Amino acid sequence: MKKTVQRDLFPGALEMMMLKRQPLHGYALVQQIKRTSHDLLQIEEGSLYPALQRLLKAELVKAEWAPSSTNRRVRIYKLTAAGAKHLQRKVSSFERMLEGITRVLSPGES
Repeated sequence: MKKTVQRDLFPGALEMMMLKRQPLHGYALVQQIKRTSHDLLQIEEGSLYPALQRLLKAELVKAEWAPSSTNRRVRIYKLTAAGAKHLQRKVSSFERMLEGITRVLSPGES
């Protein structure tokens, strides 16, 4: 029996990674996250497209129709100026949180 690995992301992690990996279409975003994480992260379509819609609604990305490398019509998502600022704030906040967690988990810390 194959053991499944829990890969839940903390709130906002998917959006942060998606903003970092622009401009791409949805499927390419999923593949790039998977490849870059060495298959540790796998994003399902049921998570991807609602997240892209949230980013569009918040005007953190914009979308344009364009042909893909296989000449199919795809929606390309591009980071906006507001998205770049948002990403910078989120990454900074994440790095501070990770530093705190790392300190708590370090041997000898009490």
